[in-house]
Amino acid sequence: MLADDFSYDLPGDRIAQTPVEPRDSSRLMVCRRDSGAIGHRLFRDLPDYLEPGDTLVINESRVLPARLIGHKPGTGGAVELLLLKRLSLTRWEALVRPGARLREGAAVEFGGGLLRAEILGRAPGNARVVDFSWDASSGAFERLLDRLGEMPLPPYIREKLDDPERYQTVYAKTSGSAAAPTAGLHFTSGLLQRVVDKGVGVARVTLHVGLGTFRPVHSGEVEAHEMHEEYYELSADAALKINHARETNHRVVCVGTTSVRTVESCARGGRVVPSSGWTNIYIYPGYKYQAVDAMVTNFHLPKSTLLMLVSAFWTREAALDAYRLAVEERYRFYSFGDAMLIL
Repeated sequence: MLADDFSYDLPGDRIAQTPVEPRDSSRLMVCRRDSGAIGHRLFRDLPDYLEPGDTLVINESRVLPARLIGHKPGTGGAVELLLLKRLSLTRWEALVRPGARLREGAAVEFGGGLLRAEILGRAPGNARVVDFSWDASSGAFERLLDRLGEMPLPPYIREKLDDPERYQTVYAKTSGSAAAPTAGLHFTSGLLQRVVDKGVGVARVTLHVGLGTFRPVHSGEVEAHEMHEEYYELSADAALKINHARETNHRVVCVGTTSVRTVESCARGGRVVPSSGWTNIYIYPGYKYQAVDAMVTNFHLPKSTLLMLVSAFWTREAALDAYRLAVEERYRFYSFGDAMLIL
């Protein structure tokens, strides 16, 4: 299977640069796998497609201000680190920009020396292992990161985001992601309450999003691509709600590909088992879903593993036909774009 088989043409003006207000006024393409019917609604209409007894799965991960801009002592040269994966109290995997020219042992300072980093070595995907140090009087690392870091918006978003909270879901709780679980950005607190009031269960999971999730497949062949690991947690309470929906012939509706990957990572014979750890689950056509009955997702980049995941849930042909229709109907694409509900 070739990565080129998951390509499509997208005019640049369809890539959303800013979020819509209010959040739930974004558009929603409703796709039915059984009949092939496609409808066009607003995201606030989502509860119309949920039934009492269904379980909605949401990812509570919160985006870190993971973009740090500093300099090499004595040179004045600017250096940008993008934190990807925490390895210990002080160590991270990070991308180094520009150029990744820092050698092992090189130092970088941030905030006038409030925070310091040493390059220890290489990590997968052209990343580096970085060890941070700071004066204890400055507080915890997280406090410094909040002070010195910036929100790591995707490179295709060129406009400045006035409110960093707009790149967080309203239910974000546990910090750890390098990018937002974007399908959840459409929810307001009021919309989520309407879902609950309808008798739909809400299962809260965590998957800390790494940039590897969004990386296009460059290997040529889909099967040759290697996924990066991401940390996940699915609690006993979430498992209870998901399993109850399946046992009572109701649906498990996942919000976003991160929730899908969490649920499927924990699936055993059509049920889910409470667990936590690291997952590199890779879902592409041929994969047999075990515990997901419907999904809410944004429109994804060509040749991305996310588009392949959607294609595995539907079919490649149907997914690409829907994307072409979305282009014709002027849907907004990617992180701040519109959504689709696949039933």
